[in-house]
Amino acid sequence: MRTLFKGGSVVSGKGVRRADLLMEGEKVVSLGRGLKAEADRVLDVTGCVLFPGFIDAHTHFDLEVAGTVTADGFASGSRAALRGGTTTIIDFACPNKGESLAAGLERWREKAEGKTFCDYGFHMTIDDWNEGIRRELPEMFAQGISSFKMYMTYPAMLLGDRDLYWALKELKTLGGVCGVHCENAGVIDGMIAEKKAAGELSPASHPATRPPYLEAEAVARLLRVAQAAEAPVIIVHLTNGEALDEVLRARKRGQTVYVETCPHYLTLDESLYHQDAFTDAARYVCAPPLRNKREQDVLWKALRRGDIQTVSTDHCSFTLEQKAMGREDFTKIPGGLPGVETRGELMWSCGVAKRKISVAQMCRLLSENPAKLYGLFPRKGILQPGSDADIVVYDPSGGHVIQAEDCISAAGYTPFEGFATDGGIRQVWLRGRLAAENGNVLVSAPEGKYMARGKCML
Repeated sequence: MRTLFKGGSVVSGKGVRRADLLMEGEKVVSLGRGLKAEADRVLDVTGCVLFPGFIDAHTHFDLEVAGTVTADGFASGSRAALRGGTTTIIDFACPNKGESLAAGLERWREKAEGKTFCDYGFHMTIDDWNEGIRRELPEMFAQGISSFKMYMTYPAMLLGDRDLYWALKELKTLGGVCGVHCENAGVIDGMIAEKKAAGELSPASHPATRPPYLEAEAVARLLRVAQAAEAPVIIVHLTNGEALDEVLRARKRGQTVYVETCPHYLTLDESLYHQDAFTDAARYVCAPPLRNKREQDVLWKALRRGDIQTVSTDHCSFTLEQKAMGREDFTKIPGGLPGVETRGELMWSCGVAKRKISVAQMCRLLSENPAKLYGLFPRKGILQPGSDADIVVYDPSGGHVIQAEDCISAAGYTPFEGFATDGGIRQVWLRGRLAAENGNVLVSAPEGKYMARGKCML
């Protein structure tokens, strides 16, 4: 089947150009203005913008955490991803403390295979460090996993500075890259104990016990550890200017540091934790927490300057019933937000339409940079001959209001309820197949492919 998109504008990380696009089977065949080509079907996309399929490199599907399991498994989460223009997700395979990496990977393969509607890959979480883990790392690369995740908080996942150092050195030797969740676990635990002793157990205590300067401290410490290991690192879900300043200082020293942020840090603020009704406040609990509105301006300016390389969602969804586990104790509220099906429209509406970022920058943040950073480029992340025909047709005139009743995530709510978009996603194509149209997911069977990945190319 040969399909010709006529009259639209094709986006890359370098810019936007008026061009028709021809795809055949699963691949892009050619691009050009006024393209003359035989096709089985011709689609008029006049006035629309064609993006490479979005890549969400930070999702948590079917994750056991906080005494429960995320609302979205790979089936519902990947369908929600497609609805939002995301054609590839990279989830985190998480071994339990004391388990081998192979055991964690096998469990995540079982969770995902035959259930995932978009293409997918895995990062490997390293939550322990010993000689056995070190010996397993080459096999992870052989399985197409070239990126890893470590935590500086959460007892079940926390690694100390020594183990961070050793792990980063080994990954550097093998050519891997590691993302790190940066918060100061010890001081946070102390602040939590103080809030509990004072009987301050509402969601309002959540941001108070995880202040931005403790994120910045952990970023600074990680970057000194990475300096000692001479290893590149990724700061995941960065939220504030003090933490970004530490990144800029490290880059000035000559270090390689990549940064990710998330739509909720760009659009929502910490006042939401102070709502009177528990459920209204608890639904926004995530870590790191939402910050004040001033930090949003800092992050948008950093995106525009290129100081932040990717925008992922950290999609970690729980129902409001699950959030209610913490009604009497804010530390028992499962942390995380749904967001995989709203990211593209939020980035266009709050970024491109408001001239905070360009269309090309949006392409870099959501498609090209994650493809390069995580070893998927040029199969993914760009529309050019030979690339996968993963295409998001964005209609700048197709605005609508985001509502939970329209969303298909199993969370049952959206943090962006009532947000009026500037334009909308008209179509989503996954490897040449129409996967979603006008908010409706059309694929009826999970046909997502596992993406073995190479080394970082960013």
